[in-house]
Amino acid sequence: MKKLNSSMQLTRAADYAIRVMTQLAASKTEERISLPELARATGAPESFLSKVLQTLTRAGLIVSRRGQAGGFRLTPRGGKATMREVVEAIDGEILLNICLFSGRSCPRKTRCTAHPVWVKAQEAMLKVLSGAKISTLAAKR
Repeated sequence: MKKLNSSMQLTRAADYAIRVMTQLAASKTEERISLPELARATGAPESFLSKVLQTLTRAGLIVSRRGQAGGFRLTPRGGKATMREVVEAIDGEILLNICLFSGRSCPRKTRCTAHPVWVKAQEAMLKVLSGAKISTLAAKR
């Protein structure tokens, strides 16, 4: 069986965040959705999803309200978010390779024949994720 390289996979938290955001985007603008409803709709465990929702709230992509009429809904910013913004809200900067870390220059860059390939792959991936709007994904549901 072929072994998957987990370092190049989306984290489970980021995957759940994309699912939550599309679920919220597909709902009515002012409608709030409860944690149990979101967990059922996304297939995520409530305890884990709760942490994802906290992170999305801190990032300003969703808002939450406690109590009987409580739940979660998108913020105006969240309604315009891209997949890249959601993934980065959860996992931080997306990097295919450590040599692409912004703010640092790789000391082997000039002699590494793979570096230009990493740069192109990174740019292509970020372009795709930046062009995929959560609202568009939700409309396809």
